[in-house]
Amino acid sequence: MTYSPELMSNPRADRVKAVARLANRKGREATGQFLAEGPQAVREALLAHRNNDNLIQDIYAVPGFLESHPEFNELLADIKLTPRLVTGEVLLAMADTQTPQGILGVVAMSQPQLSEVLEAKPKLIAVLCRVQDPGNAGTILRAADAAGADAVVLTKGSVDIYNPKAVRSTVGSLFHLPVLSNVEFDHLVAASKATGIQVLAADGYAAHNLDALQDQAVLRAHAGGGAPTDGTAPVLETPTMWLFGNEGQGLDVHEKSAADFRVAVPLYGVAESLNVGTAATVCLYGSARAQR
Repeated sequence: MTYSPELMSNPRADRVKAVARLANRKGREATGQFLAEGPQAVREALLAHRNNDNLIQDIYAVPGFLESHPEFNELLADIKLTPRLVTGEVLLAMADTQTPQGILGVVAMSQPQLSEVLEAKPKLIAVLCRVQDPGNAGTILRAADAAGADAVVLTKGSVDIYNPKAVRSTVGSLFHLPVLSNVEFDHLVAASKATGIQVLAADGYAAHNLDALQDQAVLRAHAGGGAPTDGTAPVLETPTMWLFGNEGQGLDVHEKSAADFRVAVPLYGVAESLNVGTAATVCLYGSARAQR
């Protein structure tokens, strides 16, 4: 493995300041780049770079990290990327975290087109409607990835998914599936419905019960019959786009009315509600199981 010959040691150098600015939205928007910090995020970015050789712009690492993580040397050599070696002080100046984990990547932001996602005939899409907490956004993206979803969409008013905290909370899932940001809600719903995608709103007060819908899907699977087409109830087996609402307010009236159906996750204990990330995980897995 070859390295950049010069050890970067000046934390006030222009290059260091330029990387540090990516922790701020203005810096990201100006460059179209964001930070991937720590072994997990950088590893997944390196793996994704195999299919998109414009993804990673730079890798910065302290010498000790590469010595103790030989698998990164193999990944870097495989995709012909030369890491830049930096001192711990320089890495700290670049990073958003107070305790950098030895490696940091500068990555190009990706913005797939909605038309491209829909043309691929997706079966499952998660939509974050004005979700503003980076941790919740990352949790939902991770859950969507684990459930085998085909895309995640963040509507206007949602958190910037390239926020360093949001990137960390996805634990690498950001690099596994298309993620669309700042999408206009009405256009998203109209375009999805036009391709035959069922739109479901996660709503704790809905008449339709997720458990009952899952039971019905199991019965249909055992009976060997197809999904009903009378349009009177959600059908989890069909291509579906789930809408998940803002942490404090949930989905607003317009967002709920835009859905084909509203579906509640039943609460069997005394909790008033579920965190949006938890509710999204349950809903996405409900669809994923029925579709399989």
